[in-house]
Amino acid sequence: MIETDICIIGAGPGGAATALKLDQLGLSSLILDKATFPRDKICGDALSGKVITVLNRIDPGIVDRFVALGEAIDVWGVKFVAPNEKEMDLTFWSKDSNTKDQIPGYVAKRIDFDNFLIDEVKSKERIDLHEGVKIDQYEKVEDGYIISDKSGKFKVKTKILIDSSGAHSSFARKIGGIEMDPRHYAASVRGYYENVTGFEEGNLIELHFIKDFLPGYFWIFPLPNGAANVGVGMLTSVISKRKLNLKERMLEIIEENPKFKERFKNAKLVDGLKGFGLPLGSKKRILSGDNYMLVGDAASLIDPMTGEGIGNAIYSGVIAAERARDCLNENQFSKEYLKAYDQRVYRVMGKELEISTYFQKTLFYPSLFNFIASRTSNNKHLREILSCAFMDIDLRGRMRNPFFWMKLIFNLK
Repeated sequence: MIETDICIIGAGPGGAATALKLDQLGLSSLILDKATFPRDKICGDALSGKVITVLNRIDPGIVDRFVALGEAIDVWGVKFVAPNEKEMDLTFWSKDSNTKDQIPGYVAKRIDFDNFLIDEVKSKERIDLHEGVKIDQYEKVEDGYIISDKSGKFKVKTKILIDSSGAHSSFARKIGGIEMDPRHYAASVRGYYENVTGFEEGNLIELHFIKDFLPGYFWIFPLPNGAANVGVGMLTSVISKRKLNLKERMLEIIEENPKFKERFKNAKLVDGLKGFGLPLGSKKRILSGDNYMLVGDAASLIDPMTGEGIGNAIYSGVIAAERARDCLNENQFSKEYLKAYDQRVYRVMGKELEISTYFQKTLFYPSLFNFIASRTSNNKHLREILSCAFMDIDLRGRMRNPFFWMKLIFNLK
């Protein structure tokens, strides 16, 4: 049996960031993943400003090393298209002067991004990575957990268990008590396309809220070498009620909607359409207990409006690493002591998730969504605030006050 102070299950962005932060803090960790890297992960592939900011706080050179590989495309803005086809571009540079300073985000295939993070993990002596290990059994003992694979031949005893094993985490379900709630869960379909046209200057990622597909959305994210990540997402409860086939609806949008038919005229789908689930952060959950913490998708921290989860996975991993350090320093591992992890996660992300949940709910009311989109589109100051918020985590503190939004949207003095 391997004995360790800290064991991380899942070596995706959340788990890898946890291990890298622990290494920065001078702590050793064991990290396990059922896959052998490089492996693909079905995702929208967007790396937001939050991802860039938090990774650079762990290691100021890490993002530069990834970009140098040439596997990411820089993104300078987001295009929101309302049901009335009103477009709102949140760009991160001045179109008048065409000056660009700080790149706010990237799009990169998860197979490339995740493998890069694994290479970073492998370069650290204090991180012990085991690939191809699927944990199926969890036993609570007095001083931590004993976990093992199905055969029982691979066993680990740990004081702190950090679960970052994703949307289908068996630990989060069996031990953490997190159940799949269709009202707070989305299903998505993604495909890689070649030769999609119509991208604007700055490689804007696009979120289209199509009237006859609400409360779902259709996305187009540019990728290197002329490729694109294209997909749709919708609440599971709505899909079930309407008995929708997401793959069929996505193809209908591409082939029949006049706005996209021309853009995909010469496009080629590569490797088929693939589906995945998104546990949304629209419901507050318990994220820790005696000797454990949940991170990222296992903690249901995906943005309810955009479906973006990598940033919150990485950020929650950093918070978990810091709390694990405190646990070891104080020799405290109880659920009462670990509640501070939940409190910090929701202090950092809670209001942002609430705001996204509010905007998600407006998708059920197209007229309201159109009104907000029109107000925002015509309000230069609000567009600038939202643009900055995409790449500056600290600025988001100003957005936690509901009156802030009322004042901007309705032009209050």
